[in-house]
Amino acid sequence: MGLPFVHLITDGTLVPDLRAHLDEVLRGVGPGRVAVHLREKSLGGGALLALAVALAEVCHARGQLLLVNGRLDVALACGADGVHLPANAVGPAEARRLLGPAALVGVSCHSAGEVERARAGGASYATFGPVWETPSKARFGAPVGLARLREASRIGLPLVALGGVEASRAPLAVAAGAAGVAVIRAWLTGPDPVASVRALLAGAP
Repeated sequence: MGLPFVHLITDGTLVPDLRAHLDEVLRGVGPGRVAVHLREKSLGGGALLALAVALAEVCHARGQLLLVNGRLDVALACGADGVHLPANAVGPAEARRLLGPAALVGVSCHSAGEVERARAGGASYATFGPVWETPSKARFGAPVGLARLREASRIGLPLVALGGVEASRAPLAVAAGAAGVAVIRAWLTGPDPVASVRALLAGAP
């Protein structure tokens, strides 16, 4: 299973109908180009599963992938294409054993050392950042910047740059070695989220 270039991370507090919004954003996007990360920490198990099932239906109808962040049980129950794990969660190898060999298994990383561990553990890819300043990642401290992204990319694990990513910055992330980019606000807010996603896709190598 290939790694899509654009990763859309959900935040249900930013849109009234996440399923409908996602369906609109994915309309007309070529298959296999987007991975949607269901990341809704405030939802209980039942509500999260219901949303996961709804988003999986949209993603698969549009030829895209759904990854569930941090919840292997929900990923299994909704037929997701993989899971994205916090750095201190269950290891990638165990996640893959449960989800199957074809699953995408990602890990959140903020340093080259964490990327080394994710690669050794059998991850498919890692998110890396925050590359640029962004409110959602302020708790992780100062942005890591492009130089550290470039250093971490040399380890050999595909990296998805996140944190302050926008269409004009996607080519900079690619030039620094990123295999993809991840966004939250760029696809959930703004005057034209559809155009924002297509502009991000235009930055793919």
